[in-house]
Amino acid sequence: MLTSILAIAASYLLGSVSFSILIARYIKGIDIRQHGSGNAGATNTLRVLGKGPGILVFALDILKGIAAVWIGRFAAPDVDWLPAVCGLAVIAGHNWPIYFRFKGGKGIATAIGVMVSLAFLPALYAGLIAILVIVITRYVSLGSLVFALLTPLSILLLIGLGPIFWISFVLCVFAFIRHRTNLVKLFKGTENKLGSKKE
Repeated sequence: MLTSILAIAASYLLGSVSFSILIARYIKGIDIRQHGSGNAGATNTLRVLGKGPGILVFALDILKGIAAVWIGRFAAPDVDWLPAVCGLAVIAGHNWPIYFRFKGGKGIATAIGVMVSLAFLPALYAGLIAILVIVITRYVSLGSLVFALLTPLSILLLIGLGPIFWISFVLCVFAFIRHRTNLVKLFKGTENKLGSKKE
C-alpha cells in the first residue's frame, strides 16, 4: 500500500513540473501565464514563443503522462488500478502544480500520454478524429475536447467498464472544467484559431 501511495505522489510531483513555464522563463524570462491565453500549456507556448518551443512542450507533456503510467506499473505490478490512478495524479499535477502556486495547464497533452499508455487503440481512434477536427476548424480547444469526450466512449466500446474507463471519464470531466472559458468563446465565436497572431 505504501508503495502505491508513493507512486501516486511521485506522479503528482512529476506532473507539477510545468515545462511551459520553465521553457518560457529560460527563453524569454517571462511567465507564460501572463501572456497569450494565460494557460501554461503547449498551445499557448506555440502562440507566444513559436513552433519550436510549442512542439517541445507538447512532447515533454506527453512524456510526463507516459512516465507516470509506467511508474504505477513498476511500483506495484500486481495492482491493476495503480497505473490509471498515477495517470490521474500526473494530470492533476499538471493542472494544479504545487511548484507554481497550483496554476498550471489544461492537461490535454499529458492526458494523451496517459491514455496512449493505458489504452492505445481507443486513444488512437479518438486522437485521429480530434486531429481531423483541428485541421478542419483550426480550434485546438475543440479538438482537445473531442479527444477527451471520445476516449472514454472508445474505451467503453473496445475494452469495457473498468479502471481505465473510469479514469478516462474523470479526465474527460477535468478537460471540460479546464476548458470552460474556451467553451464560452467557442459558442460566441471569439475563440483563437490555430495560427492566429500572438496576443
